[in-house]
Amino acid sequence: MMKITFLDFEQSVADLETKIEELRFVQDESAVDISAEISKLSEKSQQLTKDLYARLTPWQVSQIARHPQRPYTLDYITNIFTDFHELHGDRSFGDDQSIVAGLARFNGASCMVIGHQKGRDTKERTLRNFGMSRPEGYRKAMRLMRLAEKFNIPVFTFVDTPGAFPGIDAEERNQSEAIGHNLYTQAELRVPIISTIIGEGGSGGALAIAMGDMVLMLQYSTYSVISPEGCASILWKTADMAPEAAEQLALTAHRLKALGLIDKIVSEPIGGAHRDTVGMAALLKRALADSLRQFQSMGTTELLERRHERLMSYGKFKNTTDK
Repeated sequence: MMKITFLDFEQSVADLETKIEELRFVQDESAVDISAEISKLSEKSQQLTKDLYARLTPWQVSQIARHPQRPYTLDYITNIFTDFHELHGDRSFGDDQSIVAGLARFNGASCMVIGHQKGRDTKERTLRNFGMSRPEGYRKAMRLMRLAEKFNIPVFTFVDTPGAFPGIDAEERNQSEAIGHNLYTQAELRVPIISTIIGEGGSGGALAIAMGDMVLMLQYSTYSVISPEGCASILWKTADMAPEAAEQLALTAHRLKALGLIDKIVSEPIGGAHRDTVGMAALLKRALADSLRQFQSMGTTELLERRHERLMSYGKFKNTTDK
């Protein structure tokens, strides 16, 4: 099993887990039976984790959403879908590997899967550009959405990006146009789109593949117009105010559900999705199946009307009169 990386606020749990590992080593190397003590400490660690995660701040949720061991799109593809065949390129410039996409089967039925992919090590992070897509990545996603429409199969998207890549080469190839065109395409696509925020949902880079008929969000993921650090740098001229910015951005699943910007929160295992990738995938698969079932008997006209009404309902405001 991969050793779990603990975040700063989980230090008390990390200390307990270190003690448990030491006791297990002693038990394996000697004839002393200390299984009762190990079991007791494991229960204590579990309860401590529950208590910590019951009172997370938005900034702590942001850290969990970025956890280096958090499941990425390819992990969910492996555990949820079968017969995945990756498709490449935008037929215009090249292939952006920060977005993985292709045909697959979901519970035996054909579908299209599209998602951001970050890297696990330095080499892969460079290859995937840390999950920050260039225009060709979004144009690849748009091409495959149109392909799904042609074959009348649903589209599943998985969002996990700090944002669209802001480099000069991306701007030269018209980053904003690529994102805008994706929004237009999703608005009129004649097949169901089910989107899931699995980690970071950053700005237009996330929205470019997240304008679904149903938007799910993992319990400890985030979705916002800008990162807490970016917001803090603009408002307070220092990234040190990121925890305060996270509080004000309303980027957590429960805040966004209350605002009507997402449709469903998918619970994560205790300690986050990275503690149990297979268990998390099983929970998400069930949620995706429930979501897809709502659209299977829906005609195209009804689907598009519902999507339009949903998009037009975004936002809350109050009418006030001047006195």
